[in-house]
Amino acid sequence: MKKGKVLLASLSGSVIEWYDFYLYGTATALVFSTLFFPNHDPAISILIAFATFGAGYAARPIGSIIFGHIGDRIGRKASLMLTLIGMGGSSFLIGLLPTYAQVGVLAPALLVLLRLIQGIALGGEWGGAVLLATESARKGLRGLFGSIPQLGVPIGLVLGTFSFTAISAFTTEAQFMAWGWRIPFLFSAVLIVLAIWIRSTIEETPEFQKKKESGQIAKIPVADLFRNNKKDLFRIMGLKLGDGFFNVFLMSFILVYATTYVGYTRDQALMALTLSCATMIITIPIVGYISDFIGRKTIYIAGLVAMIALAIPYFLAVPAGTGWFFTMQILMLGVIWASIFATQGTFFSELFPANVRYTGLSLGYQVAAAIVGFGPMLWATMGDHYGAAPYLFGGFMIGGLLISLVLSIFSPDTRTFTQYEEHAELGDLEEPELKLTPSGSNS
Repeated sequence: MKKGKVLLASLSGSVIEWYDFYLYGTATALVFSTLFFPNHDPAISILIAFATFGAGYAARPIGSIIFGHIGDRIGRKASLMLTLIGMGGSSFLIGLLPTYAQVGVLAPALLVLLRLIQGIALGGEWGGAVLLATESARKGLRGLFGSIPQLGVPIGLVLGTFSFTAISAFTTEAQFMAWGWRIPFLFSAVLIVLAIWIRSTIEETPEFQKKKESGQIAKIPVADLFRNNKKDLFRIMGLKLGDGFFNVFLMSFILVYATTYVGYTRDQALMALTLSCATMIITIPIVGYISDFIGRKTIYIAGLVAMIALAIPYFLAVPAGTGWFFTMQILMLGVIWASIFATQGTFFSELFPANVRYTGLSLGYQVAAAIVGFGPMLWATMGDHYGAAPYLFGGFMIGGLLISLVLSIFSPDTRTFTQYEEHAELGDLEEPELKLTPSGSNS
């Protein structure tokens, strides 16, 4: 199997999945709170709209179990084809929904239903895309390969926010609210067709194929996971918690924070977000490559420490002017968080054996995502009562980051052993003794 085609397949679906997912996040702040959840108090409208945003995150663990089961039993490719259909189809239908003014409460009910389908599909997409890349990686390049699907986040968000920015620039406010916002959602159909075509041309990953041929497939992956690997499952949840809260803020709630509580225009907030995501596209593969030499753990710890140190300065800088806002947004999201995120797919996947890897990787990550997905509801309440309070918001972020930092310090440096191969050799023991092998080796 050609490595370039595999990386393109893992990236293409990831881009579209995150394009759809963050399209919803952007629309939540700019459109849905008005058109689907109208209320005489704008703060309540925003709060309710972000509750549906959080519902998508809450559905992701369900998707991780469903698609993890398919991925660990039938194959990574089969699961990833289904996630594309679920995510793209729901996004396309959102673009066709009637508004509250047209059909009343049926409008928000349908929106929430489609949002749940989005969340379930995304719950299986991320882990599968990572495994498609890492389980096909060349020797010594798993960190680089594992970082490529992560590019789907900034590319997808840049596409989503750029589409809203472009449409906003060429329409009046009334036109944008009437029909302009629908265009990016309808465009999902074109992207999904392309991604399905690309993924249909690839083969199953060599590692899963080897497990399947040898009969080492878990009958009920989630049961095996909790029986043999629950320690690392909970480890992932904690590792993701801290940076996850900051990520949701930096990539979604910042649009509300900057416009509602600070006073920037919608276009200024979107530009800051777009620039920081464009920076991530450069940062992620570079850091992924470096992680094959200095280790995922080292980068992870350094990134968390930097975010803790700059959490309060970031919130002090946002209201200080567009120059400071753009600079700190690029630094925090485009450089520091991107460095952490670049390592996560490889770091987390190396903790699990192949027969439960899809389920373990996806479930641990998505449970944490479900928790942090309700951050905007808390922040909307905080902002409504205290405004853009830098020490309050910064202190909240630091609390989550400290949890992740402590867990990362006591986590193994997965670069120093090849978990992908150890479990194949040692079976499904509760606490396998890990053999040291050369850095970055691969099956």
